[in-house]
Amino acid sequence: MQPMLDVKNLDKTYAGGFEALKDVSLAIEPGEIFALLGPNGAGKTTLINIVCGIVSPTRGSVRVRGHDIINEYRATRSIIGLVPQELPVETFETVWNTASFSRGLFGRPPDPDHIEKVLRSLSLWDKKDARIIDLSGGMKRRVLIAKALAHEPDLLFLDEPTAGVDVELRQDMWNVVRELRESGVTVILTTHYIEEAEQMADRVGVINHGEIILVQDKETLMLELGRKQLSLILNEPLGEIPSTLSEYGLELSDDGNELVFTYDSQRERTGITKLLSELDDAGITFHDLNTSQSSLEEIFVGLVHRSR
Repeated sequence: MQPMLDVKNLDKTYAGGFEALKDVSLAIEPGEIFALLGPNGAGKTTLINIVCGIVSPTRGSVRVRGHDIINEYRATRSIIGLVPQELPVETFETVWNTASFSRGLFGRPPDPDHIEKVLRSLSLWDKKDARIIDLSGGMKRRVLIAKALAHEPDLLFLDEPTAGVDVELRQDMWNVVRELRESGVTVILTTHYIEEAEQMADRVGVINHGEIILVQDKETLMLELGRKQLSLILNEPLGEIPSTLSEYGLELSDDGNELVFTYDSQRERTGITKLLSELDDAGITFHDLNTSQSSLEEIFVGLVHRSR
């Protein structure tokens, strides 16, 4: 199957010599939700801007559904919808007129039914006659999504889509993104909210210092890189961990009532059975235990730290 987005050996060096992207290659399949994670200045927005034709690449190629972004600019832009990170502040136009005008910019014929469908899906229908400047920050961000969807794109970029949005609106937007994917739209989002990637993405890419350091199926990533922890609730508090247990790297809670053992679930032997036996030999007993797996946020922080 032809990728919806195919990026190969992409470089971007700005006039001052700053390398924003370094040999980036990435293929996004039709219909998937792909989350691009990275700290500030990692290159996320630069990559999006190149694909959308806002910034010119220094080297490499980008194709959108088989069309080259430079030689076939009109074709690629008609396929792409972009929800930028920054909110517009200049418009006194209404929500309805803003979405309708955006559709016309891409040469699409008027379609009031489609505009209504988009506005309703984003809970903007009752605001259709309101001026953009009078809306709240969350509603303005919804308008940005409506503008991006007005011309019915197949590939949608969401650059920090829920920055500054309250929890309720964020949940609503996540539902909208899932509905878009179900309708066949490919979604690429950048985010600082790790829970967005964890809840919505099919695959996760991590970028740092302009380089892609990992692309992986989300579930596989968490399975392969996620550490598991075994927490033991002790019957009697410990003052310190016996030296005979030093090989396990145990952590003792401040009150001495809990021992935490971190292990690799992918290893053939986790060491849990041996640990429990040695705890018994040391006279350390417990009345409860539970296991937990590291979150995507913890994995992300670890990956970025190792790439520095």
